[in-house]
Amino acid sequence: MYDKYNRKINYLRISVTDRCNLRCVYCMPEKGVKLMKHEEILSFDEIVHISKIAVNKGVNKIRITGGEPLVRRNIVQLVERIAKIEGLKDFGMTTNGILLNDLAQPLADAGLHRVNISLDTMNPERYRQITRLGNIEDVFRGIEAAKKAGLLPIKINCVIKKSHDELDAQSVAKFCKENDLKIRFIHEMDLETGEFSVVEGGSGGDCKNCNRLRLTANGLIKPCLFNDIAYDIRKLGAEQAIKMAVENKPKSGTENHTGEFYNIGG
Repeated sequence: MYDKYNRKINYLRISVTDRCNLRCVYCMPEKGVKLMKHEEILSFDEIVHISKIAVNKGVNKIRITGGEPLVRRNIVQLVERIAKIEGLKDFGMTTNGILLNDLAQPLADAGLHRVNISLDTMNPERYRQITRLGNIEDVFRGIEAAKKAGLLPIKINCVIKKSHDELDAQSVAKFCKENDLKIRFIHEMDLETGEFSVVEGGSGGDCKNCNRLRLTANGLIKPCLFNDIAYDIRKLGAEQAIKMAVENKPKSGTENHTGEFYNIGG
């Protein structure tokens, strides 16, 4: 699939839930958020159906996101079903790692290729402040479990405010270097003001080369994170929604006033 700017669209990010077991300060307000009703959330059958159509149209890379995808009940079963789709070459997941210690091996056995794990500091107290709920030791155990399961390469997503020279960012970079992990610095973003930049060590935010579509947990295909454009797969059908998203993918991101990171998938 090619959009009108001749960008090859071969990457689908799938948000499987808007729920999360953390309350990171840059993602959610302290008192939480209004969650989608359970009946609004896509079923596994719907997600697999959309994934098959997307792969048939040229998508060969899928990433599972959330919220926190590992809080979705029976997530390993969904991974197994998607992994079996013929033509899928790159299958990953972005997670905060809290539940990964128990699920890394089952996910690998189900066919997941690799994981990105969020880690913004090496200081346990700072981690607790940033996430409001998290225990950093759970993340370390999750990283080790992912290594043992072969979910490689493991990429660490580190959110920064202004520069990768910040103390927390440098401590995470040192940890990655010592533990054979790849680091990606993600500048803190704002959907409403359109404040974003290219991910250091990754491709996110690089509009001129953007190759992705996003599927929200409640069934909207979005051609751009920083835009309000969305197509409802339940109303249009998956094939038509994907087609319209590709045809109307904007040249670059602007602003998003109708979504949040926790329910689009970042």
